[in-house]
Amino acid sequence: MANRIQKDDIVKLISGAKKGTTGKVVRVLTKKNAVLVEGIGVSHRKVKPSQTNPTGGHKDIHVPTPLHKVALVVDEKSAATSRVGYVKNADGEKVRLARQAKNKEIK
Repeated sequence: MANRIQKDDIVKLISGAKKGTTGKVVRVLTKKNAVLVEGIGVSHRKVKPSQTNPTGGHKDIHVPTPLHKVALVVDEKSAATSRVGYVKNADGEKVRLARQAKNKEIK
């Protein structure tokens, strides 16, 4: 399921507090079945003082979003989403298809 959504894809949140927001995928975490989306799920972490950082402070981190809460955006203008399918083309390569866009190939 994790390779249906890849890095640099535009996704839309379909459930949760930030439902309807879109963002670019920064990283896919296959073992956790989650993605890191740019601008969504950014949290703050406190950093203890150390020799390299004597004052300590705050650090922004990404919190993973589960894959079942995101959908691939096919058309960026209308923010239309689609499920993803696979088929082998004439060269024998595996190609991603947008099911709701009448099996249009995803670049």
